[in-house]
Order: sequence, then structure tokens, then C-alpha cells
Amino acid sequence: MKRIRKLLVIFMVFALVFSLAGCGGGGNEGEGEADTINVGALFNLTGGQASLDQPSFNGFKLAADEINANGGINGKMIKVVSYDGKTEQTTVANNAKKMIDVDKCVVVAGLSDSNYALAAGNICQEKGIPFITSGATLPTLPDQVGDFAFLAPFGDNVQAYATADFAIDDLGLKKCYLLTDQSMEFTKTLAHFFKERYLEKGGEIVLEDSYMNKDPDFSAQIDRFLADKGGAEIIFISGVPDDAGVVVKQFRDKGVDLPIISGDGFDTPLLIEVAGEAANDVYVGTHASLENQDPMVVEFIEAYTEAYGNPPENAFAGLGYDTMYLIADALSRASDPTDPIAIRDAIGETVGLKGVTGTVTYENGSHVPTKSVTINKVEDGKFVFIKEVFL
Repeated sequence: MKRIRKLLVIFMVFALVFSLAGCGGGGNEGEGEADTINVGALFNLTGGQASLDQPSFNGFKLAADEINANGGINGKMIKVVSYDGKTEQTTVANNAKKMIDVDKCVVVAGLSDSNYALAAGNICQEKGIPFITSGATLPTLPDQVGDFAFLAPFGDNVQAYATADFAIDDLGLKKCYLLTDQSMEFTKTLAHFFKERYLEKGGEIVLEDSYMNKDPDFSAQIDRFLADKGGAEIIFISGVPDDAGVVVKQFRDKGVDLPIISGDGFDTPLLIEVAGEAANDVYVGTHASLENQDPMVVEFIEAYTEAYGNPPENAFAGLGYDTMYLIADALSRASDPTDPIAIRDAIGETVGLKGVTGTVTYENGSHVPTKSVTINKVEDGKFVFIKEVFL
């Protein structure tokens, strides 16, 4: 990795010639050139998903830079064609069409929430182009979309089971209050699998409530909880980034000091930025810890910091990075790196590809890899590694 970063500096001018990333504007320049491979990077760089998707896009671009500096794919340079989905499903779908029809991308990747990944994935499936979601964790997404769709991360069932196991086995807390955002496929699915596992392990859901994404006031839910806590020992909130800090702060402001646990939707700087000290004692099941001393993780953090002037904001930066390498690995093995069917088949045959966020193997025809889950905890304004959970 250090050698790769040195090559990156040496070949910076070379890389710029190929215009590796055109954020927000796409990239028609050089379309059809024989010495480039166009790869679509579709991320929500603005709106409620930006705190996940911007780091993921940064990681994706960083990996493309490294790959190109190291010779590309069999001599062909990766050209990243990017558009901002703006956290709008219609915009995401329209940009996916543009990437395929106008920019001639042979594969499209990105997005950290299932609602948007479904919108992009369905377009790609219709047009016969492989789609890899870098961060959406709906385990049924490939089944809903079709054979051209893949997940780079684990599925919601895996992270939900891991957080339920942690709550009971490690924290010893068997009475849970469950609060679910009912506006997202991700949050509903995560809550479903958490409840399933928690009950299987002898836990009790003492009270359930719901809200809708971007509700500014959670006082009704909090007041109902305070009126009858049912002996709750822990709170599981199935939510997304733009609500994370708000809901946690409002609970804490009303005197609720129970441990709070959630999935990767809470792996966002917004949790700490908005909630401040109130974010302490919040546990998050996610894809990696930036405290991990694995050489690959350390080198990634150094490279990201060098490229962007700050360390990775969350594990989604690593997911974007790993997704680009997943694509590159498949392109290098495909019988024809310009044939979407050959690329799809090569992705599906991926075995033992080690990344920052774990090892990717697609087993028995599944398009969802089985990966470990990292449990982090907010302490004094930062995410602290607690443990890695293997199911």
C-alpha cells in the first residue's frame, strides 16, 4: 500500500489526464476510449444520506486512484463516472440510467441505504448492467432486483443478530425498548431481525414504538416510554443518520440514561456532532473499526488522510474503498471486461477477497457476502472499538 501511494504521487498528472472522478457532472469526456473502463459511482452526496455516502465515495475514488497508479486493469485505466443522487429516489434512478445510456458504464456501484439501492438496482437490472451496493444492507435486495445485483456489505439480518447477541451475551440486558423508523426498508428490516434474534435468545421486548424519518420532535414517543418503561434495560433504535443525533439527544435531555444500541445507520459523525455528550453509552453495530491495527486498515487510514486531509469519517469510507477493489478484482478476472454478463459472473465467483471491512466471498450462489460485525461504542466524542462478532 505504501508503494502504491508513492506511485500515486508519481502518476498524479497521468491520473488527472483520465479525469478519474467528475462529481456531480458525470463524465462524457473520453467516452468509448479503448484504454479506459467506465465505472459508475452513484452516491447521495447531499441530503440525509450524505454523512454515509460522501465518505464512501471518497473511499471509492481513493481505491480507483490506487488501482490506476498501479497499472489499472490489464493496462486499462478506471474512469470513475459520478453523480449525486441527492437522497432522492427519482434522481438516483435517473442518474443510473444516464450512467448506462450516456456514459456507457459497464458496472454501477454505490449508495448506503436500501431505498436508494433498490431504485438504482432495478434500473441496472432492466438494462443488464451489474450493480453493487457499497453500503445498503437489505439482505433480500438481490432477490428483489435480480441476478445483476450484489451487496458488498453484510445483510441486515447479520448486523441485527450481532447487536442482539451483544446486548444479551455481553451486556446481560434482557429487557429492551424497540423504536423503529417506519419510513425505510432498511430500518424496518433491521428492527424485524433484531426482535427475532433477541426473543430467540430469551430477551423480552417490553415496549415498541415508531416514528417517521426527519420527525423533528420525538417527545410523544419519549413520553410514552417514560409513562411505562416496562422494566427496559436497553433501547434499540432502528434509524438512519439524519435522525441519529436528534433522537438520542432528545431521549437524554428527558433523563433517559439507558444504554442505546443500533445498527450501521448510527455509524455517522452526525450522532456525535448533534448529540454531543449525550451520545455516550451508544453502541453501534457496523462494518469496521478505525482503531483496528490490521496493516490493511492502518494503510487505508493513512492513505485516506493523505488524500482528503482528515481520517475516514466512518466505516462507510472503507466500504466504498473495498467496493472499488471488488469491482477491479472482478474486471481483472472477467473473460471480457467490457461484457456486463462476464463481469456479473466474475463478481459472483469472488472468493476470499480481503478488504478493510472484512473478507468478501459469495457462497452457494448468494449475492450477499457473510462478514463479521464490529461493535463500537461512543465514548468522549469518538467511536471506540469494543469487539468483533462472528456469527
